[in-house]
Amino acid sequence: MNKKTLNIVAFGEVLYDVFLTHRKIGGAPLNVASRLTSLGINAQIISRIGKDEIGKELLEYIQANNIPTDTIQIDETYSTGEVLVQLDKKGSASYTINYPVAWDKIEITTEAKNCVENADALVFGSLACRDDRSYNSLLSLIQSAKYKIFDVNLRAPFYAKELLINQMKQSDFIKFNDDELYEISEYLNSPFHSMEQNILFIAEQTNAKSICVTKGSHGAVLYTHGKMYYNSGYKINVADTVGAGDSFLAGLLSKLFVNKEPQKAIDFACALGALVASNEGANPKITNEVITNFMNNKVIL
Repeated sequence: MNKKTLNIVAFGEVLYDVFLTHRKIGGAPLNVASRLTSLGINAQIISRIGKDEIGKELLEYIQANNIPTDTIQIDETYSTGEVLVQLDKKGSASYTINYPVAWDKIEITTEAKNCVENADALVFGSLACRDDRSYNSLLSLIQSAKYKIFDVNLRAPFYAKELLINQMKQSDFIKFNDDELYEISEYLNSPFHSMEQNILFIAEQTNAKSICVTKGSHGAVLYTHGKMYYNSGYKINVADTVGAGDSFLAGLLSKLFVNKEPQKAIDFACALGALVASNEGANPKITNEVITNFMNNKVIL
């Protein structure tokens, strides 16, 4: 499939990540869409913002990043989402997520339906399902999706066992981090201990054709076409981990959807995720040239 004809739509939260000293635009679906666009792939996002100043700023950011805005809804009642981000000494992030906000109230619109029907894939996560209105909208849109990608983002207390299992069973591709893999394997009463065994167990339980598990600084594992592929990570100095997994997913999809070898796809994705973690915020500007040089030269940042 040619990159120029590839269309991927993401559903869910758009928001501001609020740090102690500054704030950055984010939200996993927007991070994925922004990174896909920067990699030369047509991407769009279905979300909802408030009729407020930060919502206006967010909309301007989306437009400036060449992402269509006709599927961004404006809410008259609820405000644009904000998330308080706390970083530990290693740059790992924890989150306090305000509720309810505009992206909890995403509605089914003609624009949203057409967007999903015409897309090659739909990316969605677990966080946007914490409110019944957005969740029911997602369930409706999933029925029209050609290929369904579940980007698991467990943010306590905003998820439930039954909902997660239902989403996984509707998905063609599932991405976890290692903690999420083991937590959900336990939900499914997995008898296994190793990562590989649990990946295969979830594949059997859900019929997902591909499963990817990220391991932070230790890289990732990709299961697809009946085989496991590994990358052991890239050494960098972490600024913060916000959005690194989202860019990893975008990088992985950007290669797999144009039929690149899975090993090359996971290597590229891990390099991109590492570069994002070496910068502040979820969406630093990173070119293909920078990624390629980083991979070839094993630059330590």
